[in-house]
Amino acid sequence: MPPRTPLPPHRRLPLLVTADGDLLDELLRLAAAGGTEVELAADPAAARARWLPAPLVLVGSDQAPACLRARLPRRPRTVLVGRSGHLDPGAEIAELIGAEHVATLPAAEPWLVDRFAECALDSAPCGAARIVAVLAGRGGAGASVLAGGLAVTAARARLRTLLVDADPLGGGLDLVLGWEQLEGLRWPGLTGTDGRVDPPSLVRALPSRGDLVVLSWDRGDPLQLPAEAMAATVDAARRGRDVVVVDLPRQLDDASVVALQAADRALLVVPAELRATAAAARVVAAAAPHCADLSVIVRGPAPGRLRATEVARALGLPLAGTLRPEPGLCRGLERGEAPAAGGKGPLAALCQRIIGELTGRPATGAA
Repeated sequence: MPPRTPLPPHRRLPLLVTADGDLLDELLRLAAAGGTEVELAADPAAARARWLPAPLVLVGSDQAPACLRARLPRRPRTVLVGRSGHLDPGAEIAELIGAEHVATLPAAEPWLVDRFAECALDSAPCGAARIVAVLAGRGGAGASVLAGGLAVTAARARLRTLLVDADPLGGGLDLVLGWEQLEGLRWPGLTGTDGRVDPPSLVRALPSRGDLVVLSWDRGDPLQLPAEAMAATVDAARRGRDVVVVDLPRQLDDASVVALQAADRALLVVPAELRATAAAARVVAAAAPHCADLSVIVRGPAPGRLRATEVARALGLPLAGTLRPEPGLCRGLERGEAPAAGGKGPLAALCQRIIGELTGRPATGAA
C-alpha cells in the first residue's frame, strides 16, 4: 500500500450567509481587517453543509427568514448582522434562528473585526488538532476498539489526545479503555453547553491518564446529544489538543454530523463479509457527503474468502488498511486492558501508521 501524504494544514473559515451585495462587501472588508478569509453562501441551501463546522457564522438580515424556514440547527457563535436603515436585524428573529448576537453596521464594525481576528487566531495551522472519526459498517464491527487503539497510540507518541464517544447506545469507550472507575465529567454534564468551552477547563474535568483524556457516557439513561454541545467540544479540542478521535454511531444524528464535518479523515470499519459490506454501503451513503476523506478498514476473518480490495471496491472507497484476527486483544479487553497499549500486534501497527499519516509524526513512542 503506497504511503499517504501527510494532510495539509487544516483551516476552518467563518461563513457569511447573505445575498445582499452591499452587506457582503462590508463584511468582506471587516474580515480582511481581522486577518481572515471567509466562506460565502448566498442562501441556507448553500450554507447547510458548512453551517455546523464553521467557527463563526454571520447571517445577513436578508437571509434570516430563509434560515428560519430551512430549520438549520442551532449552533454556537452565530451572529445576525445587517446595516442601519436597511433591514435592521431584530432581536426577535435572532432568537428564533439561535443567533447569540445582533450586529448592526456601522456601529458594530469594531466588534466584528475582533470576532474575525479570533477566527484568524483559532484557524492558524500550527495550533489546530487533527481529527479522525471512526464509524462501523455494521454492529460489532470493531469501530470502538479501533477508536480506542488510535487514541492510545497517539498518547503513547506524546500527543495530547482526546477520545470522544459520540454513540449514546454504545457500551462506552471508558469500558474499552478499562477506565470505568475513573472520576470525571461525562457527556450528561456537557449536554447543556451552547457556546465555547475553555480547553484547559475541559481537559481538567475529564477522566485522564497522561496525555489521553476521554469524553464518554455515564451509566444512566441514554440522552440525545445536542449538536451545540458537540460543536463546542470540537472547538475546544481543536484549540487544546493535538489529536482528537471520535467514535461515531452508525445512524448519524446532528451531533455526529458536526464531528464528521470537522474531521480531517474518517475511517469505516467493515468485517470481510458480504452482509456486512451491504450494510456498510448504507453507512457510506449517509456519511460520505459530510467528509471528503472517507476510507475503509477491512477486518478479518473472511469466512467466504472475500478480499479487502473487493470490499473497498464494492463500497467505492479507498482501502486504508486491514486487520487480522487478534484473539489476545479480545481477552485483554475483557480484563480491562486498553487496545494497542502494548504497541505490538496488528491493531497497534495499523494505529501507528494511521496516526503517523494524520500528524506527520511517527507514532511508535513508548508508554
